[in-house]
Amino acid sequence: MVERTDKANLAAALQADDASVRLKAAMAAGLKPEISLLDLLVERCSLEPDFGVREQLTWSLIRFPKELIVPKLISEVSSSSNQARSQALHSLSKIEGADAWNVITKDLLEDSCDEVAQAAWRAAVTLVPPGKKGGLAKDLGALLGRGGRELQRSLSISLAALGESAVRPVLKKALASSDKAVRNHALFTKEVLADSDAGSEFAVDQVKILLAPRPKD
Repeated sequence: MVERTDKANLAAALQADDASVRLKAAMAAGLKPEISLLDLLVERCSLEPDFGVREQLTWSLIRFPKELIVPKLISEVSSSSNQARSQALHSLSKIEGADAWNVITKDLLEDSCDEVAQAAWRAAVTLVPPGKKGGLAKDLGALLGRGGRELQRSLSISLAALGESAVRPVLKKALASSDKAVRNHALFTKEVLADSDAGSEFAVDQVKILLAPRPKD
């Protein structure tokens, strides 16, 4: 177990002014995962301003046993902090076999904070059981036309990651919409779906959301 003084030193390092110090502390916590540090690492995810440190925190967290970390992250998804929610969703999407599909609600997919919504879309696409893809595509399709260019691109890539059979009926309906923004977004999504590199774009897009400025609470 980590001694009390070691934990205190790590806590101090994770809050240092120098991002490189925080990065090293986050890395050290993941090299030898200790249960006594888990709550501290989860808390830091909701506060850390630097992208690189946040990614290191996620790496450290997913090294803990699933039965310990997944419930913690699920709890964070209901936090009042936008950053806590978006980071928890991102971390959940990185845990292979995470039993967390039930945390993805329609309200979460429609969250008013764009960064949280985008993290929810990505997490949903990675967590969805095969038999639920059609329903998820329908929920995501209802959001076509939302936001600016980058937000719409993010949604299109998430939809494309679900596969043509799940997305085709959604796009067909959207293309017949009376809303021009919805129709244009559906057309773009159709192009993304036809792109053989859509899967790679999805992976890149997962990183881009975390490079963006942190959501304000």
